Amino acid sequence: MAQSPACLDKKLTEEVLSFCRHIAGPCDLLAACTRGDYAPVLSLTKTVIQVLLIIHDFQPRLMNYVKVFGVNNVSVLAVDEWVFERDVERGFLGEALAGALTFPYAVLANEGYLHQQEVKLKKRLATELLQRLVLDFPELSYELRIRPEYFMYETMLTRSRLFPPTFYAMISLVRKGDAEEKLECVLHGFLEALNKLERDGVVCSSMGYFRISKHFADKSRSVTMRFVDFFKTGQRALFTSVLGIFPQILDAFSQNKELLSRIQKTLNEDSRASLGIQDPQNYVFVPTASGLVPLANRVNIEAFARKVLSTDRNARVKVENIGGILNDVYLVETSSEGRCAKAVVKRFRDWSNFKWFPLTLWSIGTRSFAVSGLSRLERECAISQLLDSNGFAVPRVLHMSPNERLVVMEYVEGEDLGKIVKRVAGSKSTVGTKKDLEVVERVGKTFAQVHALDVALGDTKPENIFVGKEGQIYLMDFEQASRKGDKVWDIAEFLYYSGHDISPFVEVGRLEQFAETFVRGYLHGGVDIGVVKSAGNPKYTKVFSVFTFPHIMFTLSNVCRKAARLKV
Repeated sequence: MAQSPACLDKKLTEEVLSFCRHIAGPCDLLAACTRGDYAPVLSLTKTVIQVLLIIHDFQPRLMNYVKVFGVNNVSVLAVDEWVFERDVERGFLGEALAGALTFPYAVLANEGYLHQQEVKLKKRLATELLQRLVLDFPELSYELRIRPEYFMYETMLTRSRLFPPTFYAMISLVRKGDAEEKLECVLHGFLEALNKLERDGVVCSSMGYFRISKHFADKSRSVTMRFVDFFKTGQRALFTSVLGIFPQILDAFSQNKELLSRIQKTLNEDSRASLGIQDPQNYVFVPTASGLVPLANRVNIEAFARKVLSTDRNARVKVENIGGILNDVYLVETSSEGRCAKAVVKRFRDWSNFKWFPLTLWSIGTRSFAVSGLSRLERECAISQLLDSNGFAVPRVLHMSPNERLVVMEYVEGEDLGKIVKRVAGSKSTVGTKKDLEVVERVGKTFAQVHALDVALGDTKPENIFVGKEGQIYLMDFEQASRKGDKVWDIAEFLYYSGHDISPFVEVGRLEQFAETFVRGYLHGGVDIGVVKSAGNPKYTKVFSVFTFPHIMFTLSNVCRKAARLKV
């Protein structure tokens, strides 16, 4: 949405328009506006009015003109209509021209055309930002709640990162007395663009938030899309630097070196906050059991505990490290006025050390793993939310902080399945074994129900499955889970990792009974029997053969290969 040309009085407006008509000559003057993305930088050294002029069938295609009107220096960037619209529609010149419409601008001629191009540009930019969110948070993107302000601030910050002088334009925009009105003008165009995207099925809106549609997210999750995003970033940096007013910017710096120093200092996050520049991620939220949490959230473990578990600022907080080789895992307990509450906190570290290296080598050609802490965190939150919404028993996500790589989860009391597996394999009691086998069969049914959602759990060690006090089958640890993942891996890891803790002197009949019970429960869900059969292939057995005895591996894999006889 444009603003009235308050920076120009009536006489100067007429003089500038007359100059623009002179530049256009016999060609049609299609539209003209002042541009506010660079002007604040130049105005610190001298009065410069930047004008963007769009001309139909303009030859040459692009040209810069300068003229003095009294005390005002006017710089007119004249561009051919075809070139300008390609920059709007495809980023033909990295938005070096069209980018002016992402900041407040004053219309000099043809407001309707400029507004149409502004919405078209912001629709494309919003689409690209949505694609980037999907690429950065491939699993969590389905759950994100996005405020329109995210697109406004992220667009302007992206331009300032690629060409720092425009950052000063942002400072000028948010700190002036009419900042709210100007920001509303910028935001209005993004709202119109988002409404169009909703009609196209890219997003859906509710209660002032926008969510990415499943169809769009699935389409955007590709290597090709990431390459295109990288290419566009480089394209913007190149053309923004060499086109338009770059020489004038350099001239401004040569006259005011203090300005360059100030701009460099304001590029860090803390300085941006002190200047009133919002972090775009403050407007992207993740739903948790305790409410929406912004991606920009930063808080330590004790603050987490007080915020989520207790309303008493003076509550006593006890943090106990309860293990975790690849992550830091803590049991957090708060107590206040006789009331106690517990939660589990996981800090996701990047797996760049040797601890994960052996399994990575062993599983080459079989399974790839999410390594970065942020990637695993977003999988944990996204799949937990998905399963919880579909009625599965999972520890609810209470709070999270992507910046700190922290997730606070509900504390679940119960017995992990690893202990039950050991009892089944070593028990001599028929009664006790029957009860434990019923649990194993229910675990198989639960796996089938999860796979029916086209979700693979990724890490199905028995220790990641709990039997709650009321007999619920709790699934845990979703940092390797994914939609459309490898379901065969889930079956293979559960069975072969179970074999890791079973005595080498186990009776073969007991071992077969355990495996067959699980498989029978899984097949009861009507899933593809091929998933179970494939778990018996060498592709999967080789991964676990390094820490499970050969005769146990053979027995378990044999049950998988002959699963047809167990089909209900």
